Amino acid sequence: MWKYLLLMMLPAFAQAETWSNFRGPTADGFSKAAGIPDEWSETKNVTWKTPIHGKGWSTPLVSETQVWVTTASEDGKSMSALCLSRATGKVLFDAVLFKNDAPEPLGNPVNGYASPTGILGQNHVVLHWGSYGTCCLNTGNFKLEWERRDLPCRHYRGPGSSVFSYKNLLILTMDGVDVQYLVALDKETGKTVWKTDRTTNWNDLQPDGKPRMEGDERKAYTTPTLVTFPSGAEHLISTGSKATLAYDPATGKELWRVAYDGYSNASSPVYGDGVVYLNTGYGKANVLAVPITAESRGDLTSTILWTQTKRMPLRCSPLFINDHLFTLSDDGHASWLDLKSGEPVWCERLPDLFSGSPIVVEGKILCCGENGNCLWLDPKSEFKILAQSKLDDGMLASPVAVEHELYLRTRTHLYRIEEK
Repeated sequence: MWKYLLLMMLPAFAQAETWSNFRGPTADGFSKAAGIPDEWSETKNVTWKTPIHGKGWSTPLVSETQVWVTTASEDGKSMSALCLSRATGKVLFDAVLFKNDAPEPLGNPVNGYASPTGILGQNHVVLHWGSYGTCCLNTGNFKLEWERRDLPCRHYRGPGSSVFSYKNLLILTMDGVDVQYLVALDKETGKTVWKTDRTTNWNDLQPDGKPRMEGDERKAYTTPTLVTFPSGAEHLISTGSKATLAYDPATGKELWRVAYDGYSNASSPVYGDGVVYLNTGYGKANVLAVPITAESRGDLTSTILWTQTKRMPLRCSPLFINDHLFTLSDDGHASWLDLKSGEPVWCERLPDLFSGSPIVVEGKILCCGENGNCLWLDPKSEFKILAQSKLDDGMLASPVAVEHELYLRTRTHLYRIEEK
């Protein structure tokens, strides 16, 4: 029954208007919600506000009756999951699931030990803290179904890649300073179905044979995107340090690659009208436009249509909307890019810094900032802020919109926002 429910998860959740993974029902940041208020505050349009202990930037997962988040202690020695009532915000379950004697220090103010987002099914939830642990819980009785703590990866600055759901598989991205691979687990048992090492051509070796910066240029924090072509062919596109690679999601076989100089990527790729848009990450963040087909194979680096180098994001995932590409940089530059040239139709500075990815609700773009500012933007040829709100504590988690409700996770609380 568990396997059947998970196989049916994406269509079921899209119809039920829930939020079952990092980028929403269609895994691209688009929501089917309607009637979300234009403005809110600590006292306006708040249905409930629940404190969340510890530190975590994972996206809330919303079912018909529950909301799940992961968190961790500041030192990473304990990792917990919380389940809240969707109706009231009451904590239904709060437990430490993993303990760590000596977690690696973060050295990074914009990450923690609980940044990855899991996958929510009708009766089960899969939660993930990178190499520190992955587990499956029954959402009815909160019992542990299975766990994995044997998937090595030295994240170096904390884990960040979220779980990707594909049919009967859970695909984990493990890009560390020591090893870099994707692994697919059986949803029902947690057992490994396939594992594929990155074949990236690293160019960071020093004369002594050791990588620069302790291998810092090899790690990444991204979550894959699935492209399904009219023929039925499927490409799982996974952005990593120094290269983006596409795989057959059923087998893990590598299909094609695009090389670049960036590393420590966190932004997910997006696809539209035969082109995939890739973010290269640190060094200097660029966005690349790469045409692909179902038959694409091998090295596609020479086929790049354009590269945009100005004010591109390091962490926020872009949006493919209204035949344009919307990007939001960490320092607050919002850009509306022409798809043919990659040049901005407009680029404007928003009043905040950003780590969480924007979403689209009723054709409007919602951006939530690290200092608590939330802005609705009008995605047209002219820049326009439609409305602006603010909460006391800033947001590094991405917003979630389902039905007529908005779920916002700040540094200290989880909010349910709706029109009053």
